Amino acid sequence: MTVDQGVDITKAGDRGVLKRIIKEGEGADTPNPGCQVTVHYTGTLLDGTKFDSSKDRNDPFEFQLGKGVVIKAWDIGVATMKKGEVCVLTCAPEYAYGAAGSPPKIPPNSTLQFEIEMIDWKVEDLSPGKNKGILRHIIEQGSGEYESPKDGSLVTVELEGKLVSDGKVFDSRTVTFSLGEGSESNVCEGIERALEKFQKGEKARLTIQPKYAFKSEGNTELGVPPNAAVEYIVKLVSFEKVKESWSMDGEEMLEQARIFKEKGTNYFKANKFQLAIKMYKRIVPLLSDMPEDSSQTEENRKQAKELLISAYLNLSLVYLKVTPAHNFEAKENASKALKLEPGNVKGLFRRGRALRALAEPDAALRDFRAVMQAEPHNKAAANEAQLCRAALQQQRRREKQLYANMFDKFAKHDNELEKQRARQEVDVIGEKVGEWGAGEGEWTDQQRDRKPTDFERENPNILMLNRDGQFHNM
Repeated sequence: MTVDQGVDITKAGDRGVLKRIIKEGEGADTPNPGCQVTVHYTGTLLDGTKFDSSKDRNDPFEFQLGKGVVIKAWDIGVATMKKGEVCVLTCAPEYAYGAAGSPPKIPPNSTLQFEIEMIDWKVEDLSPGKNKGILRHIIEQGSGEYESPKDGSLVTVELEGKLVSDGKVFDSRTVTFSLGEGSESNVCEGIERALEKFQKGEKARLTIQPKYAFKSEGNTELGVPPNAAVEYIVKLVSFEKVKESWSMDGEEMLEQARIFKEKGTNYFKANKFQLAIKMYKRIVPLLSDMPEDSSQTEENRKQAKELLISAYLNLSLVYLKVTPAHNFEAKENASKALKLEPGNVKGLFRRGRALRALAEPDAALRDFRAVMQAEPHNKAAANEAQLCRAALQQQRRREKQLYANMFDKFAKHDNELEKQRARQEVDVIGEKVGEWGAGEGEWTDQQRDRKPTDFERENPNILMLNRDGQFHNM
């Protein structure tokens, strides 16, 4: 009688992984690649020889599904299991340890059987800090081989969004946009971040906390209230690959940089500062990667440098607009522009403004003076320089007052010490007089053996009485 080893669950249909369910699981959900799963298992050879068991150790096994940290058969089989399910996977060598085996317990070319119990799994967390801000549960696997959209890719997605609080649907549409600019199409940050992990055709449920959704402002156009957690069903219909900088020639790099610059300027004029920053930032790695060899013309290198300087200057300007949090970034980008072009008036002026905001008026004044030296009639620089001088004067007044207060304290302390020393001198003289035996004319043994005090050693001019009743220096 042939033992039922189960159904073939491989995509290739080659019977490399057979699954037989022993105990049905709960519900309909199964874990997807990226989930942290917890299982119990017992592994045996086909003759029944046991080579490993988490149950024997009473230690459930945890691993990240679909990331190649376990044998191929496990990534395939565990992804089909429901919570509480128990099954047996029969795994051909090519889906297990192959021709090498895993000595000494698993011989070469071994077909293995695993009895696996699905205990639980944690949904994949895509948020940067792994704080459960963006949770993904894959509904339908994508068809791409580890290819996902990148920043700047043109993507087309199907969306259905609802509020976590009451299940109200607020968004249902198909939309095309450039990844990184989704806010222009009312697509929240959480979806954009998640799409960078999607494959073409993938459909997933995203649970997104307010920080990565519509934040404290909400979205009146969509009807999303402030600080609302949202849930989206997202399908990546298609995307265009972004051409890598290494595959571009000089002309293509320059053209792409000009596009980013134009987009950034348009966003800046529309007061969309975060989008402007994204566009200008894209220019930096693009032109920094331009090879400095004979294949680049002198004109191309000149234009690349000008565009890079412009990107740094524009970043400095935008960061100044979103003060006070980004004054340091404003200073750094202006400095990078000045490194490429020392004496650049815009760079000096913007760095000066950032330095003044960072409470460095002395350094800021040097930059504004350099601007006025290059442009004597620059009123904006003159005004800024005057503000720096006023700040320096105020700073000096504060320092003067601080030092005056310190000197007063020191003087009071010194006066108090003088008074204390005077009192000690009087006490010492009185003590010596009192030690003289009244009418006896002789020192007692205790008085004779008495050692001088520390104060007396430090002040040898203090007068003391000798045996004859005369004062002398100690």
